[in-house]
Amino acid sequence: MALKADAYVVLNDGHKMPVIGFGTAAAEQETKEQAGEATKVAIDVGYRHIDCAFIYGNEVQVGQAINAKIADGTVKREDIFYTGKLWSSNHVPERVRPALEKSLKDLGLDYMDLFIIHNPVELKPGDDPFSKDENGKLIFHNTDIRDTWKALEACKDAKLVRSIGVSNFNSKQLELILNMPGLKYKPVCNQVECHIFLNQSKLLEFCKSKDIVLVGYSVLGSSRPKDWVDQNSPKVLEDPVLIDVAKKVGRSAAQVAMCYLLQRGIVVLAKSFTPERIKQNFQLCDFQLSAEDIQRLDGVNKNMRYFNIEIWKESPKYPYHDEY
Repeated sequence: MALKADAYVVLNDGHKMPVIGFGTAAAEQETKEQAGEATKVAIDVGYRHIDCAFIYGNEVQVGQAINAKIADGTVKREDIFYTGKLWSSNHVPERVRPALEKSLKDLGLDYMDLFIIHNPVELKPGDDPFSKDENGKLIFHNTDIRDTWKALEACKDAKLVRSIGVSNFNSKQLELILNMPGLKYKPVCNQVECHIFLNQSKLLEFCKSKDIVLVGYSVLGSSRPKDWVDQNSPKVLEDPVLIDVAKKVGRSAAQVAMCYLLQRGIVVLAKSFTPERIKQNFQLCDFQLSAEDIQRLDGVNKNMRYFNIEIWKESPKYPYHDEY
């Protein structure tokens, strides 16, 4: 059976997350205003899950777009599932709620649907999001992540956010939270890089066993700058197996790459600021891949990350030393 346009997953706290989300992280050449305009297009097309973050620097513009679409009657606030993220310099418990409140103020929203820890790697607390020493090296910090989580639970109790989760965590880091004394709310999701070259099968299996939803970003690969991504990496949308499957089902490579993840139970975030692609990336509801197609795409996996993020490796919380 093909996916429905309003398909969602029920999170472990009872709230519903649409399975196709719109990513708003801008590339170097893209402006904050473009992120806002693209968000309006996405909502007009049918996206109801909007993913943003403090570190993207465009919460004001994305919030204005959401509110404009509420004001013109396209959607109601309760129709939108908004995800925000706690940045790495705000892990100390006393900085968690102020960071959330700052984002809400910038967005012009009363609450977030989901607030997640952006990265297990922690930087020096402070207003500089990338604190560095006199030699230009990042200054890492080591707050117990369980204390950060307790502060997030308090934000949920205060009704500033409906659901709480994590991003870029490995299974051991997730277990630290799951096994903590006095745990009140489990993470509802783990948002991670996920695509045909990094299909996250082991992490997916682990998360499913704990009733945690896996949310995939960079599902179509990444065009981020060379400081973050090896420009010689193979491109998802140029993979010959993917292209062959796409021809067989009469769809674009991007649509098949996303459908592959969706059919495995992964929520996908698609990012494009081009109106036609925004529309095309949402048109996943009238076709389905066969078991043979899925198996062929499984074989493309290389366990290859676009985002190894070398600059994080000296952190004691670097998540990618472990297999999953």
